[in-house]
Amino acid sequence: MTDHIKSILEELPLNPGVYIMYNENGKIIYIGKAKSIKKRVSQYFLKDRDAKTTALVQNIRDIQYIITGNEYEALILENNLIKKHKPKYNIDLKDGKTYQMIRISNEEFPKVFKTRRLVSDGSQFFGPFPKGTYLDAYMNLVNSLYPLRRCSIPLKKRKSPCLYYHIGKCSAPCAGKITKEDYNKYIQECKKVLQGQTSTLRDELFKEMQRESKEMHYEKAAEKRDLIKAIDAITSPNAVESNNRNEEANDYVAVESNGTIFAVNIMCLRGGSLLGKAIFRTETFATNEEVLTSFLLQYYNREKDLPKTIYISENIDKELVEKYFYEHIRGVNIEVPTDGKHYRTLRLSEQNAKEDVAKRFKKEDNMKAVYELQNILDLEEPPRLIEGYDIAELHGKYTVASLISFKDGKSNKEGYRRFNIKSLDGRIDDFGSIREALTRRYKRVIEENLDKPNLVMVDGGQGQVNVAREVLDDLGLADIPVVGLAKAVETIVFDDEREDLVLPHTNEGLRLLIAIRDECHRFATTLNQNQRSSDTRFKLLCSIKGVGEKRAEKIMKEFESIDNIVETPPEVITERTSIPLTVARNIVKQLSV
Repeated sequence: MTDHIKSILEELPLNPGVYIMYNENGKIIYIGKAKSIKKRVSQYFLKDRDAKTTALVQNIRDIQYIITGNEYEALILENNLIKKHKPKYNIDLKDGKTYQMIRISNEEFPKVFKTRRLVSDGSQFFGPFPKGTYLDAYMNLVNSLYPLRRCSIPLKKRKSPCLYYHIGKCSAPCAGKITKEDYNKYIQECKKVLQGQTSTLRDELFKEMQRESKEMHYEKAAEKRDLIKAIDAITSPNAVESNNRNEEANDYVAVESNGTIFAVNIMCLRGGSLLGKAIFRTETFATNEEVLTSFLLQYYNREKDLPKTIYISENIDKELVEKYFYEHIRGVNIEVPTDGKHYRTLRLSEQNAKEDVAKRFKKEDNMKAVYELQNILDLEEPPRLIEGYDIAELHGKYTVASLISFKDGKSNKEGYRRFNIKSLDGRIDDFGSIREALTRRYKRVIEENLDKPNLVMVDGGQGQVNVAREVLDDLGLADIPVVGLAKAVETIVFDDEREDLVLPHTNEGLRLLIAIRDECHRFATTLNQNQRSSDTRFKLLCSIKGVGEKRAEKIMKEFESIDNIVETPPEVITERTSIPLTVARNIVKQLSV
């Protein structure tokens, strides 16, 4: 402990408040709250501290604090400061698996659709759904019961409704066929279904089925029967189902850890049945109690389907958190069950979190190359998420850029992206291609609050690296490092004044960069070849009467392949591309020959 830190510890106040820890570069690395700032901060420097606290303390060079009137004010201030500064060692929970949810959009005539992205625009979200079949059952039930709009574009006034209206699948608010009040009744009923309130609906459908059957309307009776089956499918018995269908909505949140590796599992029960579950992950020097408190404040917000009771696995200051919910969202009970059905359900949630931590702890062996790369590139943190780029073209045509994602040293196929380069007008320009691809990618990262990579790698030398560095700086992402890999002798090129680095091919970090570069090249070349083969299909479309280059381009962009076009009804082609129905019929007829 330095003399500077000793003097700070001696002068710390006993008041409640927030403490802020800095590293040698003056950067905030940890923010915490305390009933007594002096007592809490002094605990970090005890001789018998654990290994992860020791690792944090080794990086502390300065400590500042803000006194608050009480611990609740400290909780609010801590939460706001963490959101603002995003310290390296604080809790940054990541969705361990991007489970799908159902979203009811915040519009005059809302849409109900599947999504993997949570946005703060006033929309309501239901889920998460760990199984796609479970979610599909909900969506099929909603679509069968309620004629809600399905258009993917913002609602626009139309003179005549689309095909969905004519087949009874949409109430056509775009054409004024339904009032806002009547449409909202459908939305309210839809919410009941999504909240698990289906018993009354099932009883009504059963009575309608019997009535239709007695009147010998067998097709209509069969429709009601199928809807009842759908309800039974989404409310089928499972390991955590309650016998009480009138039970209030409950969430079960459990945290488990091993060293700095944490997992938080949440199980959501609505109407007595398991609606969904999800796992969230973080690496931090915090305690289980601190991680759980931060999770509750981060996860639940105005857009979430807040339950009546949240059952938790740790003894946090629940009165403090309950006050936060009451003042910022609405009242909620927080409990730590010790026996009974809620205790048993929470144990299941804990088991999910424990298994996730165990799996991730075993994977640490795959991180050797990542840590080696951190060392040779002199990075502040391990490059857990690396994004690599390569450009492919043929005589100035079909220029494409590939984005490859490597997570924890392994390829992450979910993070692969392809960019058709649009800004070059046939010119061969690697720098321009890189500029367009990175600009498009990281504008989206910022706008949609996606995970930022710890490292960006481009296939090329100093020129390509300089362009990438310029794009990231212009977008306010100067904290993301960039390197290039020049092919001649596998030279690592930096984005600052450091000299190029040549390493033996046995170096694990270099081998990881080479693997990323080679995968980038393979992926870009594959797309380039696909585009060349699609050129003949584009010309085939243009040869059809009534289809010029603009219409052909619009059709190919919408349907991607000739097979998809042939399998699509002409009415749907017209709906999605705005071309005349006679032309759409002619297209399907000519392509089907």
